[in-house]
Amino acid sequence: MKTKHILISGALLALTSVSCTDLDVDIKSQYTEFPDSEIAYEAQMNNAFYAFRAAIGRRFDEGVSCNSDEYTAVSFDTDYLNNRDMANFSLHMIDPTNSASQLDVFNELQTGITNCNRIIFDMGGEDVPEIAPVRAARAFYTFMIMEHWGDTPIIDHLLDDNEAIERSPRADVARWIESELLAVRDNCYENVDASTYGKPTRWMVDALLAKLYINWNVYTQDVTSSSWSANAPNEKLNDCIAACDRIIASGNFDLSDDYKTKFMYTNGSQIKDFIYAMPFDAVTTQGMTFARFRTWRRGQNSNGFYSIEMTNSVGGNMTLTPEFVELFCLPGDRRNDVIAGSTGENIGMETFDVYQYDNNTGEPTSVRNTYGGENVTFTKSITLKEDLTADPPVVPNADLNCGADLKGWTQGYRSIKFFPDINDYNVYSRNQDNDFPIFRYADIILMKCEAIVRGGTATNGDTPMSLFNQIRAYVNAPQIVGDPSLQEILDERGREFLDEHWRRNDLIRFGDFERDWGFKNDFNPNASNPQYRLWPLSINVLNANTNWEQNPGY
Repeated sequence: MKTKHILISGALLALTSVSCTDLDVDIKSQYTEFPDSEIAYEAQMNNAFYAFRAAIGRRFDEGVSCNSDEYTAVSFDTDYLNNRDMANFSLHMIDPTNSASQLDVFNELQTGITNCNRIIFDMGGEDVPEIAPVRAARAFYTFMIMEHWGDTPIIDHLLDDNEAIERSPRADVARWIESELLAVRDNCYENVDASTYGKPTRWMVDALLAKLYINWNVYTQDVTSSSWSANAPNEKLNDCIAACDRIIASGNFDLSDDYKTKFMYTNGSQIKDFIYAMPFDAVTTQGMTFARFRTWRRGQNSNGFYSIEMTNSVGGNMTLTPEFVELFCLPGDRRNDVIAGSTGENIGMETFDVYQYDNNTGEPTSVRNTYGGENVTFTKSITLKEDLTADPPVVPNADLNCGADLKGWTQGYRSIKFFPDINDYNVYSRNQDNDFPIFRYADIILMKCEAIVRGGTATNGDTPMSLFNQIRAYVNAPQIVGDPSLQEILDERGREFLDEHWRRNDLIRFGDFERDWGFKNDFNPNASNPQYRLWPLSINVLNANTNWEQNPGY
């Protein structure tokens, strides 16, 4: 989101003036322990609402994206190998020590919970209606830990020094999250505008409830067991539909935004599809660095394939898997345009001629991308480096080494969905202005569609076909005739939510997480172990919580 300025005046409106409770109550006057200055107050609230910002912009993104069929994390003759930290996620062989940088997101989420508790209890406790959005943020952070690590501590109080906390069973955590969200929903912000953008509204609560309910069988059964079934009955399907219906009926959200444009660096509170987003600004609220890892490493003058040279170095080690690219096969689909690769009518092509992308529009230009005087062409397939003439021979291994040359750097297609402003990338240490959506209206439409297909009761005249075709219509993709299958819904979710951190969640819920893609079955004989549906705790988390045990399988 392009702002380039900070608004301090009126910061107290963050809670009091937009709450749907008594607007005449001065919260600070009731609790003298709470910060007595507007700036300190805003800082406290930001600590609660935005504790997950840095993780979303890099380390969490690295782990969750590479752990799905979206990406293979490659290296270039050891450059960006980093002890296989990201490659481990791609191969479903996550190491608690080597991948600690990504797994320590657990600590950032717990810090967010602690920040929320500090505000909740400084303001008088959970019964104060005005702190409902803070409780919703706390439930969201707890959800994110439960989603990725399973058993999770329920921290609903201020911790004493050196207090040992225990992990609660995942099913109990899911039920606690549900009860928290239902308790706070009606006291969260109701209005949707710039003043509530990035903060927990009642519609964010409904979206989180819908996500909780559609995954109920994942969270309340032993998903790490080989006997777990993705098609088991889900008792919460109608609750999921009801949560979706509340959002739809609110009239606050729609699908009117152009698909590619709404993820550009100019996005923000004007996007009608965004229910809950994490705001970023390259100057004032840093942390978004997607382009650093998704852009290819070389190009005119120095780096990248944009109309402006990227003067800061580029990783370029997150390459789309050929299997995932195959989803982008629908003719005319606007979502094809966020892939730097052959898509749509050209999906059968194995190569892609690269042209520069205009920094202002995000669209391709007529200027060919070159390196060292050669035209740049990407290959859909990823071929790892081997040198059988070496002594001893160098053969491909779990380093996922493509080689440090033009052939290696151009392996795999790239995503330009979160298109950067290269001016800001160059000046502000690779930081971008793109806000990141956590919950979108499009997700609500597809979750309702899925819930009905799985056996929920259709409402308001909607059918799976009509809901599914709402998505197809706004991206100009072909309409379907008849209700979609679960496989068609999973494929559509892949197209719609690339780079938005839900693909791993979807693959597990649909029973597809162990399917073959990338190189995981080539280098990891245990890639199909269902225990990998949960992440391991990092070595740092275990050292800080000596009463905890590592998740099974690691």
